[in-house]
Amino acid sequence: MRSIGELARDSGLGVSALRFYDRAGVLVPARVDPVSGYRWYAPEQVEEAGLLARLRRAGMPLADIRLVLAGWSGADTELVRTLLDAHLCRLERGLSDAREEFSALRALLDHRENPMTSLRTGTVRFSVPASELAGALDAVRFAAATDPRLPMLGGVLFDLEDGVLRLVATDRYRLAVARAGATGHDGPRVQGIVPAPLADAMRALLNGTEAVGLTVDGDRVTLEAGDRQTAGRCLAHDFPDYRRLVQLPSGRRTLVDVPRLRKALETGPVRPGEGLERGGASRDLSVLGTDGDGTVVVCGDGDDAPDQVAVDRAFLLDALAAGARDRLVLEFGAPTTPLAIRRTDDEETFSLLMPVRLED
Repeated sequence: MRSIGELARDSGLGVSALRFYDRAGVLVPARVDPVSGYRWYAPEQVEEAGLLARLRRAGMPLADIRLVLAGWSGADTELVRTLLDAHLCRLERGLSDAREEFSALRALLDHRENPMTSLRTGTVRFSVPASELAGALDAVRFAAATDPRLPMLGGVLFDLEDGVLRLVATDRYRLAVARAGATGHDGPRVQGIVPAPLADAMRALLNGTEAVGLTVDGDRVTLEAGDRQTAGRCLAHDFPDYRRLVQLPSGRRTLVDVPRLRKALETGPVRPGEGLERGGASRDLSVLGTDGDGTVVVCGDGDDAPDQVAVDRAFLLDALAAGARDRLVLEFGAPTTPLAIRRTDDEETFSLLMPVRLED
């Protein structure tokens, strides 16, 4: 017999996923200890778990997986082969349709008549309070991408306009925005994507309260803090228009006690998610909702709290830490609308987390 941890290690399914498949009746342990509740699996279930992991990676619906597992060890494999072939046909049709749409989109990109113009022009100098810039970097740095396929997201956008320096970072799954006051520049808008290592070097110099100087000279950015400085080149890409990404419909706002919510997330129920591409690893999801008095709760299976939204638990914990407050506002919309985490004292410093579809 194997414990749930051993089966997770041997099959590639996470422990939370195995618990979910048990509750869903897809892969039920051979024995459950009546006292401790520990799940134990028979040796032959290792193969079933590995098969289940392969089918989920291929995106097969759970209803079909049930039938495949039920028929896998039987003498008549016609049903299993039929289900596999049908799903493969669905995937091939979907890929063909996607190729056609992407080809049309690439053609539109190739023939755009009004390409974007760069917002990095000439030499621009301005000052920012060190504490404000440090706080802004702390609020957004966690959301910068690490995917080498998306180099334009591998840093922090510095966006200077009308005396305000806005910092933005996103990795597609989460987005963070913060701001700091800027003086010394009253010209046109200036943007540059500061690579993550350079942003970290800047943050290391921001341990005082005096103003620091920033200079943008073409694609080169320099930060001067007293007699110390760090400099480097901005990323040679255009950052997506984040202002479009933060235009969300109004949702239900709830003030949360951050330490209490953090504890509930760390000890509460989790669910496996679908479509998480980050290294192909299984990620734990937390399902949030509100109870009758509006308190945010971490929902388990069968909970019927309204306004439920599922998010990556680790990402939410990161966002709560970046909020740097004991009280934050969580804004719920529809289950498909990003979850917003906002400060009570500065609505322009916030994080957005993309919702994740739960296993069907």
